[in-house]
Amino acid sequence: MGFGGAFTDAAGINIKSLSKMAQENLMRSYFSEHGIEYNLCRLPISGTDFSTHPYSYDDGTPDPQLSRFALAQEDLEYKIPLIQWAKNMSEKEIHLVAASWSPPPWMKTNNDYAGFAFLKEEYYDLYAKYLLRFLDEYKKRDVKIWAMSTGNEPSNGILPIKRFNSLGWTPVSVTNWTVNYFGPQLRNSIHNDTILLAFDDQRLFLPWWINLMVRADKRILEYINGFAVHWYWDFLIGVKVINDLHENYPEKFTLYTEASIGDKPWEKKVDIGSWERGEMYIADIIQNLNAWVTGWLDWSLALDTTGGPSWAKNQVDSPILVNSSADEFYRQPMFYAMGHASKFVERGGVRLQVSP
Repeated sequence: MGFGGAFTDAAGINIKSLSKMAQENLMRSYFSEHGIEYNLCRLPISGTDFSTHPYSYDDGTPDPQLSRFALAQEDLEYKIPLIQWAKNMSEKEIHLVAASWSPPPWMKTNNDYAGFAFLKEEYYDLYAKYLLRFLDEYKKRDVKIWAMSTGNEPSNGILPIKRFNSLGWTPVSVTNWTVNYFGPQLRNSIHNDTILLAFDDQRLFLPWWINLMVRADKRILEYINGFAVHWYWDFLIGVKVINDLHENYPEKFTLYTEASIGDKPWEKKVDIGSWERGEMYIADIIQNLNAWVTGWLDWSLALDTTGGPSWAKNQVDSPILVNSSADEFYRQPMFYAMGHASKFVERGGVRLQVSP
């Protein structure tokens, strides 16, 4: 499927803080034939913890007609221009995987962006329409979304270890919403070639989370094309669960959609020049490619030298760090680790198993 990173607000803020020439060099580092040729990137739907403030596309009081729906300034100033820039300089087609962290707070049980919360059942239909409006607005601006997930890290809304934008789903509730609301609406829309990925969470919940979804309603397999997985707690559980997932659902693909280092309490937020972190990236990529995973995405394309900005104070490291005061950016070992995959593993490539 490909390799790449995420067009977060933080990435846009940092890239745009540089001079035009430095911006050009940074973008070419990622997307041009002279760089590492990213061809698969993640796109947050509205705000994340790597925004300067929490927001949605319809904030305020309940709006059952979505009459206030509008893209944010961050979309218009950062995300869309950078996506277009990347598309124009790339020799490869760039696929985008979109994911929502949180709906408008008024749709949620806690009326907040973060914390323990679920989607109010009376808004199941409206939230599906909300996400389709996002697809509409991006399509108007010539940005096609290749895939969407059912939502970023649903476990974080149930077990909010870190307080940032989130929406809790159980395997049963997300299946109900997908099968009866979002899946049919997406299929019957002008965006019916946008594929749907389930899960978008840590692999320690696999494969039982997916098994519970299927047990709740087998029709879920008619609507999803694959599974999105995050790397953060891979060290707690072996890659066998990814192999098991493939054995259980061989017609579906698995894609790693988020990774970064510095999120753990015992880790430095940023460790400039760390080859250990580069080795951690490439080891995880190789391990998962050997277990049927079809692509691997880093998190923010660029962060500042403190690992931000992040309104939730959830700073982490990045393959590229920006020092705007010096008009410089630094390509870290993680960048070159990503490049070993993104530059040389072509979309459509096949892994061959060999014996010594």
